[in-house]
Parts: sequence; structure tokens; C-alpha cells
Amino acid sequence: MIAGFSIVSLFLILLAGIGAGFVGYAVGASSLVSYPALLAFGIPPVLANASNTVGVMGTGIGGVLGAQRELAGQSVRVIVYVAIGAIGGVIGAFLLLELDPSVFEYAAPALILFSSLVIAVNPRGRLEAKQAAARASAQLRGGRSSDRPSDPGRSVGPGQSSDPDQSFGSGRSAGPAQASGRLVGPVQSSDPSRSAGQALDQSLERPVQPLRQDAWWVWLGVSAVAVYSGYFGAGAGTCALAMLDAAKIGPFHKINALKMLIGTGANITASVVFIVRGAVDWPAAIMLCIGCFIGGYIAPPITRRVPARIMRAAALLAGIVLTIDLALKTY
Repeated sequence: MIAGFSIVSLFLILLAGIGAGFVGYAVGASSLVSYPALLAFGIPPVLANASNTVGVMGTGIGGVLGAQRELAGQSVRVIVYVAIGAIGGVIGAFLLLELDPSVFEYAAPALILFSSLVIAVNPRGRLEAKQAAARASAQLRGGRSSDRPSDPGRSVGPGQSSDPDQSFGSGRSAGPAQASGRLVGPVQSSDPSRSAGQALDQSLERPVQPLRQDAWWVWLGVSAVAVYSGYFGAGAGTCALAMLDAAKIGPFHKINALKMLIGTGANITASVVFIVRGAVDWPAAIMLCIGCFIGGYIAPPITRRVPARIMRAAALLAGIVLTIDLALKTY
């Protein structure tokens, strides 16, 4: 026994931390796993909440180390988000200790559900996709009219098809040649998994917009999420992801990595407040933190290979489950 915990119990808390770290990085809902796990081992709710805050710090630290590819070239935004999170975490922690948290508790289920729906529906992304499709269609029609051959009996080179519509998206390797004025070279592949991987690689190469271009409401939202993370925290990652995704500051996988920075800064400073107040169960918090670090570290290499639409669906599912869980406990 170690401070009232058996070796098996501490190992199970470690495993719960790994799951919480992975889920926390992937969809921003680590509390779905970590907080119930602490309660299951008989830790009182207030002590479990503070210990959970200390433990999930590992998710952010491990996630930052594991998401170097997603966060590359964003050092300024990383520093700013962590700093805002740190300040908000202090404010939120003191609010939690001094005020009745019932206001946030009653509002949290609706807020998390709304954020989950924003991620799933992706209104700005759908609009941009329609606009991009319209531009591509116009370019394609222009290419057909200008590049259609006048001689129907012309010779067909390697990798080309005499049918201008057959070679486009036909599933066969088209080689480096161009068919009917449309590029069907190395970008296309007959292997769907390889094509998906190439698309994800290209998405990760797209930059996040400069920090100075962020709208005022993005700054306000980041600050609000930071305070919320220190005050109540449940679903804060989901809220941050929904806000950054709605702002369309960059590719989904990159903003998914960015969203954890706000909570990381908030968790660090809120943990300091809880530690000073002596409101931490150290054996549980340490094992949870180690597990969250492992889960947060292994999550980026795995989730970056998952298409954004699947990540959105996972975030929606996690948000709905968390909403139901909080609603049952609160109302």
C-alpha cells in the first residue's frame, strides 16, 4: 500500500491517465476518463477535481512534445496561448475556491453540446468547400474548352486515355502525363490509403495564419476558455477546438494541437493554486500525470493520420457523452 492505494490501484490510475491523455489531445475531453476514474477509487469529489487538474497537465506537456510537426513555425502563437491560459487559470482557480461553481455547472452541458455541434457542422468549412468546388469546376470547364483535341485520331501517350473523362478519377494509375488538360500525375494514386496519407501530409504543410490576423472575438474566446479551464474545466478542450475551428485560422489537425495549449497553461497555474491550498491527492495525481503524459505524447502521431472528418465525428461523440454525463449529475 502507498498512501492508501494498492499497487494495482495505482497501475489502473496510470492506465486511466494514458486513456485520458490520448482522448484529451484527440478530442479535448480527457475528463471523460480521468475524473470518473479518480472517483471510482474513493477520492472525494473536490479532492478528485483538484487532483485531476494536476494530473491532466501531463496531457499538454506530452502533447507539445509529440505534436512538433503540427506546432512547427507557431512558436509565437504557442507562447501567447500558454500565457493567456496561465493567467486565465489563476483567475479561474481563485473563482472556483471563492465562488459557488453552480452557475458554470448548469451552463456547461449546453455549452459543450453547442461546441460539439459547431465542430461537427463546420459551417465556415462547408462554405469554403463550396466556393473552392465552384472555382475548380469553372477552371475545369475552361480547361476542357481550350484543350480538347481537334483531331480525334491523335495518338495517345503512355498513361493517357482516349476518353477524356475515363482517365480522370478512374482509379488507374495515370502516370506523369496529363489527360484532357487536367493534371493526373503523381498527385493521384490508385491506392486509396496512400492518397489519404498524401492529403493529410499536404494539410499539415498548410500554415496557420499569423497571430495578428486573428479576429477580436478569437482573442476574447481564448481568454474565456482559459478562465473556464481553471474554474470548471469540463469540456474546455471541446470549446477551444470549436472556437478555433470556427475561426478557420488553419488546418484542422494543427488547430487541434493548438487547442490544448490554452488548457495546458490554465492547468499549470491552477494546479499551483490547488497545491498551495493542499487540495491534492498526490499518489493519484502523480500516476495520473504520468499516464496523461504518455497518452498525450503518443496521440499526435496517431491522430495526424486520421482524416479531419473522422476527428470531427469523434469530437462530436465525446461532446455528446460528456454533455449527457454532466447533465445527469447537474440537473
